[in-house]
Amino acid sequence: MKKTSKIYVAGHTGLIGSSIKKKLKELSYDRVVTKTHKGLDLTSKKKVEQFFFKEKPEFVFLAAAKTGGIYANNVYPADFIYQNLMIQANVIDAAYKYGAKKLLFLSSSCIYPKNCRQPMKEEYLMTGALEPTNESYALAKLAGIGMCRSYNKQYGTKFICVVPSNVYGVNDNFGEDGHVLASLIRKFHFAKVKSQKVLELWGTGKPRREFLFAENLAEASIQLMNNYSDSKVINVGSGQETSIKELAQIIKKITGYKGRIVYDRTKPDGNARRSLDGSKIRSFGWQPTTSLEEGIRETYLWYMKCLSSGNQRLRGGFG
Repeated sequence: MKKTSKIYVAGHTGLIGSSIKKKLKELSYDRVVTKTHKGLDLTSKKKVEQFFFKEKPEFVFLAAAKTGGIYANNVYPADFIYQNLMIQANVIDAAYKYGAKKLLFLSSSCIYPKNCRQPMKEEYLMTGALEPTNESYALAKLAGIGMCRSYNKQYGTKFICVVPSNVYGVNDNFGEDGHVLASLIRKFHFAKVKSQKVLELWGTGKPRREFLFAENLAEASIQLMNNYSDSKVINVGSGQETSIKELAQIIKKITGYKGRIVYDRTKPDGNARRSLDGSKIRSFGWQPTTSLEEGIRETYLWYMKCLSSGNQRLRGGFG
């Protein structure tokens, strides 16, 4: 990408998209194009084609998606598969039709098999059954990867696919239907505000996850857009595994909650372990620069600022 290239960030108000937009601006890319969901419904093929016909972006970061945690995936599986399939199909096809030089598609580590060997290497994809609690979302993301590969093969496009670990940070969804880290920040904060003596969390606390600060993923995504053109997916992770119990203790410390944590073992855990093999991305010289505690602290400060100001960008975070 040149500093004058026209770049479209799909999903720029979300967790990952907002970080990509911010990082592009910091790096002096001055022709970044964005549209809110109200201004452009990405599930509408007609509207997406009209947008690409008018704007003709040279580079596309496809970060738009319907996302959520175990609860949301269990309750709304049809929404997850339909909306994500439509968003992906419309944007990828329009990028090809209207001459985008390159597209980066952001997938998810949940696309790996439920009982995948750890750490998960890119070649382990499609070697086993998916985790049932997020199957619909994973299927949609796998279809997006398949679509990028197919367009590369048939049309000679340069569409690349990135598989990040569990991403968190500013502009996350802090509601009950959000991902684990953001929803825990919300639960601990309001448990502190309400002086709850006991805070109940889902599952056993034993599952291990790899958490990646969104700004670090943005840096990796821009580096890959500039230096990677292979149809094979590429993992981006922090390289550090943390159990949910360990994560809860870190968030308890940062939020200042003084009560006791108990675990409801009748609720699902999801996968026991999810760790990405990040050797390929590290061969490009990329390394995450934000520690987990540092990233959580920054996220919590943003969350508190939004609460105090009544900022409506804070999704699901008002108690």
